[in-house]
Amino acid sequence: MKGMTKAIAIAMALVAAASLAGCAKKDAAESVAGKTVRVTGSFRGEEAARFEEVLKAFEERTGIDVVYEGSAEFETQIFVQAEAGSPPDVAALPQPGLMKTFAEKGYLKPLPAELVARIEANYTPAWKELGSYKGQVYGLFHRVNAKSFVWYPKKAFEAKGYAIPKTWAELRELTDRIVKDGGVPWSVGIESGGATGWVATDWMEDIMLRSAGPAVYDKWVSHEIPFDDPAVEAAANYMAEIWMNPKYTLGGPKNVLTTSFGDAVKPLFENPPKAWLHRQANFITGFMPEAIQANLEEEVGVFALPQIDPQWGTPVLGGGDQFVMFNDKPEVRLFLEYLTTWESASLWAKAGGALFPHQDQNLDDYGNAIERELARILVGAKVFRFDGSDLMPAEVGAGSFWTGMADLASGVPVKDVLKQIEASWPAGK
Repeated sequence: MKGMTKAIAIAMALVAAASLAGCAKKDAAESVAGKTVRVTGSFRGEEAARFEEVLKAFEERTGIDVVYEGSAEFETQIFVQAEAGSPPDVAALPQPGLMKTFAEKGYLKPLPAELVARIEANYTPAWKELGSYKGQVYGLFHRVNAKSFVWYPKKAFEAKGYAIPKTWAELRELTDRIVKDGGVPWSVGIESGGATGWVATDWMEDIMLRSAGPAVYDKWVSHEIPFDDPAVEAAANYMAEIWMNPKYTLGGPKNVLTTSFGDAVKPLFENPPKAWLHRQANFITGFMPEAIQANLEEEVGVFALPQIDPQWGTPVLGGGDQFVMFNDKPEVRLFLEYLTTWESASLWAKAGGALFPHQDQNLDDYGNAIERELARILVGAKVFRFDGSDLMPAEVGAGSFWTGMADLASGVPVKDVLKQIEASWPAGK
């Protein structure tokens, strides 16, 4: 009897607490009605329009006016505003390095404990780590992208009886079977004007995660191990095994270097396919032929780039926008809390063109089966890492790493390429 009395007392206390919390939240929402939250970021055009839709539900519920400003010069402008003491309330930063720079200068406010708790409850640990600096959480991720995908022509692939590989050994077997059948397995293109080579950096990063694991990947990105470390060389050799074999890549290595990254996916959808496999991020659907884009679910297949070392599973490489707080105000906290919910992401997911890291997301909200599969791979990954070249010093990540990968496609030996990149790493960084 005493046990039952105690249980009833606890239940009544919980109900009372929940009621008080609900009242407190309602009172907080009422107290900020009519307030304004200023947000800046790099979303423009269609992306900005979709983000504005995300904001409407929050504005209608709370009475808070969220004013968003997007700019192509966002990264320059936010520095100027922060240094002048007139930053926005919130900024959506596309680079973790920007968050760390602002946090180090004391411009950002750490996220409050209740927001950190929501991140811990609805995100995998990697996202909290990416948003942290010196033990404090500053960044909250919302819209993200992922790169660890292999695309294929679904109808032709199935007609051949090809199976989706789950391991690197199975990927090699599929590659050899396609050659045996008289086809070309891979279409690869890294030409991108002054940015030629970035596609190859993504390949390298994906393979490093799978072959060396996330801890070694982190050391590589931060230069705790040299760029020509044996682990990096091993990853480069995995890539070169495909790229430098004229039987494996459409047109051979020379074509890899001269084919635009946006055109490289198109040979998969010729009749018959000129190539069968293409590794690229989720944005690549926008470069597929219009007839294919009009019928993605039936025409396009996708799978995660397979694991190499089973202990690391199937990691996901990608990027995303983290929202940071310059001004700690009740209305700003409510806005950031909203971004932790699937409600804030579902409208954009339905419109298409974005993925989200929320663990409670409803995959059925994505507009097509392709994006549902991409989201499933993303949220199911035990290991996620941010694009490594974006975290390296610009002299390397957007310089010698790009040009070095182009040299590799030109026939320069792996060892020489890696030594050149290592020599370019700026002292003290």
